[in-house]
Amino acid sequence: MADRRYNDKEIAAIFRAATEGPANAPPDVPRDEGLTLADLQAIGREVGIAPDAITRAAQGIDVRRGAARTLLGLPIGVARTVNLNRRLTEEEWGRLVVQLREVFDARGSTRSDGDLRQWTNGNLQVLLEPTGTGHRLRFRTLHGAARASIGIGFVAVGAAAAVAIATGISGTLGDSLSGIVFLLTVGAGMVANGALRLPRWARLRGRQMDALAARIAGPQAPSIPDSSTQPRE
Repeated sequence: MADRRYNDKEIAAIFRAATEGPANAPPDVPRDEGLTLADLQAIGREVGIAPDAITRAAQGIDVRRGAARTLLGLPIGVARTVNLNRRLTEEEWGRLVVQLREVFDARGSTRSDGDLRQWTNGNLQVLLEPTGTGHRLRFRTLHGAARASIGIGFVAVGAAAAVAIATGISGTLGDSLSGIVFLLTVGAGMVANGALRLPRWARLRGRQMDALAARIAGPQAPSIPDSSTQPRE
């Protein structure tokens, strides 16, 4: 298989990430354009950038963030895609499944359908798909518990509003006030409970997916963030 080649925008992003930090990956380009990783490492040596730093930055170019699913402006879903530009062996897929179980503290279940592979645990899914240049790995998850809490909370608030309107029209608002306050309190509490857990959860899941994608893309990879208590999804 021909070596992966990087266009001018990707080359600039790689050197920027190798010296400063990661940047967003540019769009895909034809494989026969640009420079190979070996070319970039040779250039890096001339300017004092370690080959390992170039390798890690190049791996990051192929890890792309999926369109974030949001609720009330908060991240309710997290997704990553990594184009491996090679075929993942059965042994590598097996090792990845072991890592997934360790990182997410969940056994999950695996399934194969022809060239397709997947590991799922509730809303958390990892898909291995064939492409013209090898395999593509997709990570995606949705915080179903937070979404349910927010949804039920809004139902409670809506019910409180409906009762308030109905009793206000009938002139019995005072008799129903305590029930309305209770519904509002419960509803607001459930909305807050669901909303407050989302930012930290999304950051953790994003870091875990990034590290797993980088690890499977090559040997030079960051450590995978872990947490003593995994959030329920």
